[in-house]
Amino acid sequence: MQNTIRKKRPKNQQVWGFIGLSLVFSSVFLLYPIVYSLYLSLHRMQGLQSVFVGFGNYLRMLQDTIFQKALLNNFIFLIFQVPIMVLLGLLLAFVLNTPKLVGRSFFKLALFLPCVTSLVSYAVLFKMMFQIGGIVNQGLLNIGLITQPLDWLNNPLLAKLTVIIALCWRWTGYNMIFYLAGLQNISDDTLEAAAIDGANGFQKFFFVVIPQLKPVIVFTTITSTIGTIQLFDEVVNLTGGGPSNETLTVAQLIYNHSFVYTSNFGYSATLSWVLVIIIALLSVIQLKLAKTNQ
Repeated sequence: MQNTIRKKRPKNQQVWGFIGLSLVFSSVFLLYPIVYSLYLSLHRMQGLQSVFVGFGNYLRMLQDTIFQKALLNNFIFLIFQVPIMVLLGLLLAFVLNTPKLVGRSFFKLALFLPCVTSLVSYAVLFKMMFQIGGIVNQGLLNIGLITQPLDWLNNPLLAKLTVIIALCWRWTGYNMIFYLAGLQNISDDTLEAAAIDGANGFQKFFFVVIPQLKPVIVFTTITSTIGTIQLFDEVVNLTGGGPSNETLTVAQLIYNHSFVYTSNFGYSATLSWVLVIIIALLSVIQLKLAKTNQ
């Protein structure tokens, strides 16, 4: 019996050694930055100089009209872009799940391909397309929808619309893949039963498919919401936050305060923590709504 215990001890020590090593690395690279960012949010940091200001950064944020504008822009993108991505991804997945559809593999690849393209590359491509002399204006002129080229990237409303179109083009296919995976778990018997009861394609989609895909829809809605609140790359490369901060997002504002303006890392940390709190609240609200509707 004692020999058995002695044999087990070295193995247990090895296990705890590996666990301890992972805990050390997690603490250094995850916990420490989180704690230090909270420390920074209570200080005014410029270079290596630190001055404790308590909640001064948070009070400054409440009076910061540029932050309020950036946060409003985030919610505008959220309100319009996320429902489009979710609903369009559902429709595309439902259509591509049809066994008799010709070229299903090609369409799946074509719709998912934007998700794996370079952010900078596709942003530059969209910037070229939506320039005054770009292909979008030329196409609209040729079909007679407009009489003169539109300045997409320098008009406040059109710049927002351009960012929304770019986001939907890139991320709709990402959501679609999750819905396709979810559709594989839906029994054909339920669709056949609905067809026997006289349900058309529209009714089968909304009253049979969507209720069974609810967990996947909740997941993609939350991830899309988080991605939109953290929006950075598209606005930086497409519009630079302009015109007149009309497409500026909170993530870009955090970057500006860190590396473009006076390098106030304390205020940047404050904005980052507020962004984390907003994301957490929105995620909890969406989960609560999903449970309420069950």
